[in-house]
Amino acid sequence: MKKLILFFGLFISFAFSAYSQKFALIDMEYILKNISSYETANQQLEAISKKWQTEVETAQQEVQNMYKTYQSEIVFLSAEQKTKKENEIVEKEKAVQELKRKYFGPEGEVFKRREALIKPIQDDIYNAVKEISDTKGYQLVLDRASASSIIFASPRIDISNEVLSKLGYSK
Repeated sequence: MKKLILFFGLFISFAFSAYSQKFALIDMEYILKNISSYETANQQLEAISKKWQTEVETAQQEVQNMYKTYQSEIVFLSAEQKTKKENEIVEKEKAVQELKRKYFGPEGEVFKRREALIKPIQDDIYNAVKEISDTKGYQLVLDRASASSIIFASPRIDISNEVLSKLGYSK
């Protein structure tokens, strides 16, 4: 009997503690769509990325042309000339791979530009969400856009417009 009463008491205390927690949702995609500086930063990143991609593709085309030329001249080349041409092609391929890594690698220029342009916007959003959650007592704020396990959420707990207002982008 004591165990039953203890179990019932624990159940009620957990129920009340879970009831007192407040949750909220944000839709990061919605917020970012409504921030003009984010769109500008994305356009800048896309433009520079296309420019660098074109540069890499041009270098790759040069390597292919060098290889085709080598294939067509191979019968006329001495062993020493063949080795020299092969080494030139290999060096050019390495240079292309290095260029690709420089621009698009994990620590590449695109990553650095994204950090410089987008991170301040994300930090502002985080600070606004933190301020709103501190003020309103939210224990947990989930991103509806990235949380694929959320099947349904009441629009009443979505604070995306409050975040935009806090950032100065009233909707």
